[in-house]
Parts: sequence; structure tokens; C-alpha cells
Amino acid sequence: MSPPRSLLERAKSRYGRLGAAAYSVVLSLVVLTATGLVGVVAALPWLFPSLGPTVMLFFDSPEQPSARPLNTIVGHAVGILAGVACLAAFGLFGAKPAPVGGLTPAYVAAGALSVALTILVLTLLDLPHPPAGATTLIVSLGILTTPPQLLSMMGAVILVTIIGWGANVLLGTRPAKT
Repeated sequence: MSPPRSLLERAKSRYGRLGAAAYSVVLSLVVLTATGLVGVVAALPWLFPSLGPTVMLFFDSPEQPSARPLNTIVGHAVGILAGVACLAAFGLFGAKPAPVGGLTPAYVAAGALSVALTILVLTLLDLPHPPAGATTLIVSLGILTTPPQLLSMMGAVILVTIIGWGANVLLGTRPAKT
């Protein structure tokens, strides 16, 4: 057996689960803090719930296909587009977001359909990225819907992907092939 090469492999070899956890914790803090600070400066939502599971994939399971940069970027983009399409299809633009105005049958339909569409497209493209299911719900439930908010979501996804994937590569972790 060859000696561990990446920082993650060395941390796991020396400290077991605690080493793997430390690797993930430190890198997650760095990536999400950087992304959140961009949001603070821009006064836009650059930190949103589905980035958490994306970062977890990058650092807990970098070898998984769903952690690849292409899967991440396409997955969230499809989620955003499906969310917008369902929001429009059910006439929910301009309505109070579901968490504020209440969950209505239209929001239930928009949310369920947006996740189903996201799964369909990502499956057909063979680009799985489960956190995209959360992204599409954020949009289809009316939480983030304006063009600046949607663009900031994609900007955050791209930034998280560049920093997260880049950090893994720089530290010797071999993510899944793109």
C-alpha cells in the first residue's frame, strides 16, 4: 500500500474520522466565509442553504461524481431555471414567499414539480448534484426570485466551486474526474 499523498489522506491515516472531520471543517469554514463576505459587500444573498450540502460534498466525498465542478454548476443552474419556470407556471411571481405568506397548494405544486424537473434534467444529462434540489426549492417557494438574487446564487455557486475544488486539488485530494 502506498503512503497517503493528500492532506485529507494523511489526516485520515493519522487521526481517523477526526482528521477527516478537521479537513472538512476548516475548508468549509474558509469557503463559506469567503462566499458570505462577498454577499455582505455586495448586499446580496451569496450565502444560501444549498451551498452547505455542496461544500459537504466537496470535502466529505470529493471522489463522488456529484462533487465534480460540472455537476455542481450545471446542477444549481438547472435548479434555478426549474424553480423560475415553476414559479412562473403557477403565477407565483410577486406573491409573498411561502415561508412568509404560508404554504399554498400552488407553492406545493411549484416546489414538487421544480424538484422533479431538476431530477429529470440532471438524470438525463448524467450530472447528479443532490443539493440542486434545495436550490430549486429556494426559488420555487419564492424565497429568492429577483434577477439580482438569482445571479448572486449562480455567482456564489461558481465561487464555492472554484475555491472548494481548487483547495482540494492544491491539497492533493483527487476529486472525481470532470
